[in-house]
Amino acid sequence: MAGKNPAPFSTQAQAEQYDQRFAKLAAMRDAAHLLIAATLSDLPADARILCVGAGTGAEILPLAARFPGWTFTAVDPSGPMLDVCRTRTAAFADRCTYHHGYLATLPAAREYHAATSILVSQFLTDPAERIDYFRTIAAHLRPGGTLIVSDLSTGPGGAVGEALIDDWMRLMLLADQTPEQIANLRTAYQTHVAILPAAEIATLLTRAGFEPPIPFLQTSLIHAWHTRVAE
Repeated sequence: MAGKNPAPFSTQAQAEQYDQRFAKLAAMRDAAHLLIAATLSDLPADARILCVGAGTGAEILPLAARFPGWTFTAVDPSGPMLDVCRTRTAAFADRCTYHHGYLATLPAAREYHAATSILVSQFLTDPAERIDYFRTIAAHLRPGGTLIVSDLSTGPGGAVGEALIDDWMRLMLLADQTPEQIANLRTAYQTHVAILPAAEIATLLTRAGFEPPIPFLQTSLIHAWHTRVAE
């Protein structure tokens, strides 16, 4: 399905506890938000931003506070997550639109100056579906529009990738994840998450119609790139 996001959180309790679960990793989140703001800082004062898989609205909050003329469309297939997003972004509600559903259900219009996809595409394990997802984002962006994409990645892959995954699991211990939760993560990463080398993610993006992506952040296993719709 074009633009399909990962399976939504099914309960309100899961959605409300999502941010607290990784609260001890806030420094990594804050670094990402700072660099995303810097990357997008040359957009027009009235820029329109598409947030795909917006979750609880974590990336909307700092951008809305820093750029008071920007408007946001938050897309998420999970009703409970979108409810949390509405609550968290209530102070900016006049600049936010909330779309409950997968990206493919958002009316097609090339109206956005930029889009964000934060820890979303990694859940599409079929490369063709992942390309289709990125291509659908491109179809919503203005010519030359910017995409910020962040996903788990093994970097150069090989032994380095394996070491990064081990480092990540040690980080999860510091984030108070239980040994059982960490074991479940390892299993999920082998079956339900496509943690690819950075070069493979770059290839998927270019095949979807974007320019070769520029890496601008790595915090352990999390990598982030910015790119533009190829003209």
